[in-house]
Amino acid sequence: MSTSQPGVRRPLASLLARPLALVLTLGLLLSACSGLDGTDGKGYVSGGGTVREVDPGDRGKKVSFTGDAVDGSKLSLEEQRGKVVVMNVWGMWCGECHMEAEDVVDAAVETQGDDVAFLGINVRDASRDNAASYERQYDVPFPSFYDPSGELLLEFHGILSALVVPSTVVLDREGRVAASVIGVLPSKQTLVSIIEKVVAEDD
Repeated sequence: MSTSQPGVRRPLASLLARPLALVLTLGLLLSACSGLDGTDGKGYVSGGGTVREVDPGDRGKKVSFTGDAVDGSKLSLEEQRGKVVVMNVWGMWCGECHMEAEDVVDAAVETQGDDVAFLGINVRDASRDNAASYERQYDVPFPSFYDPSGELLLEFHGILSALVVPSTVVLDREGRVAASVIGVLPSKQTLVSIIEKVVAEDD
C-alpha cells in the first residue's frame, strides 16, 4: 500500500497545478491586453471624476504661461490674474470630453464674469480644424490653448497628466491650483460649487 500512495498523489498534484497555471497564464494575458499602462487601449486614462480641493495654505506655485489659441490668436494666463480661472483639458478625439462638454459650457455661462474666467487646453488633436469643430458643436463660450503635444500640462506637474483627459483645474486669484477634477465632471453643479467656494475665499 505504501508504494501505491505516492503514485496516487503525484497525478492529483499535477491536476491541481494545471488550473493554477491556467489562472496565472490568463492573468498575464489579460494584463497584457489592458493597453498603454492602464489606459485600456484608449491611449488615455479616465480618472472617474475624482475631485480634490486644496486648502489655501497648502497650495503650490503660481501657474503662468502663454500660447496660441485654437483660432490662432495669442492667449495668456497672466492676463486673467486676479480672477478665479477654470481650465478644462479636452480633445475632440476624447469620448469622455463629449460626455462632460455641456456641463462645462453651462458652468461657464453661469459663472463667468468679473470674478471668474474660463480657459481650455486642447490636447492631442491633429489639427486646429478638429478642435474648432468641437468648439462649434458645443458653442464653447471661452477660448482654448491649442496644445497638441500636451506640453502645457507640464505646468501642472503632479496634478495633471497628458494621459488623463478630460480634467479640470480651478486656479485661485493668485494663480495657484485650488481644486482639480480628474476625469469627467460629476455634474455642472459640482464645478459651480467649487468655483463659488474659491471666489468666496477673498470676499
